[in-house]
Amino acid sequence: MATDTLSDVLKTVRMTGAAFFSVCAKEPWVAEQLCRETVLPMILPGAEHLIAYHIVTEGSCFACLIGGDEVVELSAGQVIMFTRGDEHVMSSKPGMRADPIPRDAVTDATPLPYRLTFGEGWPPTTKLVCGFLACDAAPFNPLIDNLPPILVADSKRQGGMPWLGELVRVAVVEAQGNRMGSDSVLGKLTELMFIEVVRQYVERLPDGHAGWLAGLRDPVISKALSVMHGDPASDWDVESIARQAGASRSEFAERFTQFVGIPPMQYLSKWRMQVASGLLADNVNIAAVAAEVGYSSEAAFSRAFKKIVGQAPSIWRDRRLAA
Repeated sequence: MATDTLSDVLKTVRMTGAAFFSVCAKEPWVAEQLCRETVLPMILPGAEHLIAYHIVTEGSCFACLIGGDEVVELSAGQVIMFTRGDEHVMSSKPGMRADPIPRDAVTDATPLPYRLTFGEGWPPTTKLVCGFLACDAAPFNPLIDNLPPILVADSKRQGGMPWLGELVRVAVVEAQGNRMGSDSVLGKLTELMFIEVVRQYVERLPDGHAGWLAGLRDPVISKALSVMHGDPASDWDVESIARQAGASRSEFAERFTQFVGIPPMQYLSKWRMQVASGLLADNVNIAAVAAEVGYSSEAAFSRAFKKIVGQAPSIWRDRRLAA
């Protein structure tokens, strides 16, 4: 059974979002990211990966990774995402530094989104809505593994469906409104915005670009990924996947490795363990998990899981449930 590969990955890796800050800033101003160790447990306990985002709703500003050379200029309507949760600076001018936002700026007693003001005087020259996404990185998250450290998208982009612009407008209203359930609404909007930002990135990839995301646009690779994700328990081999993808065995194997970076059967094994990890986190019986991902015995599955993940399935399950 074919499936939407991107949606399948997003569903399997547990992704959730939160909008933490509504920011008003007056030049000159500078702010640094809240540390990841504070944020991750608040969004998704047990998650390993953090994505930070900023929506510029009024004015303009600059963004830069701490220790990086690239400076990104942003204007109203643009969204920037730091896909690896790297420490970064947002400021009115390039090259500015500040102390990170302190832990005590975020308390359970404060309603979301937290409202922060930078700089002196009024009215503000820049307004932002800022927040985070958290997701699983292990055992296998091909989406996160293939994103660049910084993504920028424009809600006013011409062409295509204007979903990002609509999502940004709703996010601004929710951040300013203090309505019941606004933190939940903003969290869901964050997830939708992430998907649209990724879509824009994939659409802009140049012809000939390699990688898992580029493979989603390639008719042969996207079909192969779709059938593997749709039925990971099937008794696939390279020839049967190639047949489903409409290519010869040799052509498919070479093309898949070129795009994805690993051979198709290795990819399938990793994806099976990702599916299995989700089932284990739901406390499904290990024998049932083994059958669900295509192993004829619990022992064979346990060996494969430990080889790829580095832990026995029972240990993985217990640690995830404890988290």
